[in-house]
Amino acid sequence: QVPPVESGGGLVQAGGSLRLSCAASGRSFSSYDMGWFRQAPGKEREFVAAISWSGGNAYYADSVKGRFTISRDYAKNTVYLQMNSLKPEDTAVYVCAARYIYSAGTFHFTVFAEYDSWGPGTQVTVSS
Repeated sequence: QVPPVESGGGLVQAGGSLRLSCAASGRSFSSYDMGWFRQAPGKEREFVAAISWSGGNAYYADSVKGRFTISRDYAKNTVYLQMNSLKPEDTAVYVCAARYIYSAGTFHFTVFAEYDSWGPGTQVTVSS
């Protein structure tokens, strides 16, 4: 499997916005559930958002609900994470993950290890 590749990270002031992209080339994009996770220095990795293979279901961590929006573009094989009203506590490396819907075993979209492949991550820094 070709791992997904993230882009769009950067430095932004508190209250600002960023849109992260996750390109999933070389795969049947519509057969994958996709998720975003983040890890801040000295903290454990945490679930941010996920979207089902059909795009019909989206899930968010409480900490980002109402501020972040996950979406997917099948024509571009890309998943997006629109991040608005950013806070300094959103500073982290954001990682995109993919899970083939026919993979064996149970799947909990909030569990990083249950995805099949992961990108290298993109840094998001929010200044106060």
